[in-house]
Amino acid sequence: MKIPEYQFFIHPSVVSELRKDIWMDDPVAAKLTINKKKYAIDIAYRGSHIRDLRKKSYHLSFYKPSMYRNAKEVHLNAEFKDPSLLRNKLSFDFFNEIGCLSPESRFVFMKINGKNEGVYLELESVDEQFLANRQLPKGSIFYAVDGDANFSLMSDLDKEVKKSLKLGYEQKCGTEQDDEQLQEMIIKINTIPREEFGDEIVKYINVDKYLRWLAGVVFTQNFDGFVHNYALYRNGETGLFEVIPWDYDATWGRDVNGEVMREDYLRIQGFNTLTARILDVKNFRTQYKNLLEEILNSKFNKDYMKPKILAMYDVIRPYIQKDPYEKDNLHIFDGEPDFILNYIEARGNYIRSQLDALE
Repeated sequence: MKIPEYQFFIHPSVVSELRKDIWMDDPVAAKLTINKKKYAIDIAYRGSHIRDLRKKSYHLSFYKPSMYRNAKEVHLNAEFKDPSLLRNKLSFDFFNEIGCLSPESRFVFMKINGKNEGVYLELESVDEQFLANRQLPKGSIFYAVDGDANFSLMSDLDKEVKKSLKLGYEQKCGTEQDDEQLQEMIIKINTIPREEFGDEIVKYINVDKYLRWLAGVVFTQNFDGFVHNYALYRNGETGLFEVIPWDYDATWGRDVNGEVMREDYLRIQGFNTLTARILDVKNFRTQYKNLLEEILNSKFNKDYMKPKILAMYDVIRPYIQKDPYEKDNLHIFDGEPDFILNYIEARGNYIRSQLDALE
């Protein structure tokens, strides 16, 4: 199976300008050719700490034509710290299968001015078009941009009371009224009395969807996922918030630096104020326990995951050999499917051993 080839032309002087200042957020004009069709685009670096890496990640906006595959913008992730290049896609596919909203993704091979840049993961942007593509009601979307997106009145960064409840969030779409609803939701999470919490929180949060997202974070073991690496969507019809995962390369047994992460590193109760309050309600805790058991039996096991992992591996392996940043590590790449499968077995056993803690 072939993956799409993206051929970029960026004027050499602009390329020099980009490389001179990797922290520049302003996009530059470029041409993109896919299957002989040409697109006028804007391109910019994306990410924070990953900009220092040799293989850069990019954000693309289409403006002539203004859409590509029903998207106005996409992200191209280098996945440079993940020796498998599979973990982000594996995570998003897994979240989707356990009933969470999750971005679509696919592998592409990228060239700039004729030079191979290698295998990238194209990620769907979480925006109005994301909702339209799924025929979901219009609503607001907020990105969790730092550790203050912790569902608390206290800052996760400076350990003081937040000066604003909007801290940690960047509104991608919606109105000022949606902004107020986000703040009201955070206040309610922190002020509803314990005995009323189970009955009241369902007026603000889609709890079933939240528990599915929580399960996804716990299975993939994304340690940052509780206060970061997510987006919030407020359904315009139900008025309920649900969580969408984002940036899940530090998962499936490896941390943000690509180092081994023990299978028992993340407890099954997770973290953050909202998770703690939801799991304090017996009915929700039982629902979560049953959900974990169901996923362990049906999806988070070697028999179910092995064909998926090997299919992805087989698709990109021929292209890894042409990736200037990855080809010298082919021996490590070849060992990653077994590494991930061993993680699944070990993590699954750990989660099973901890289920009684949810009684």
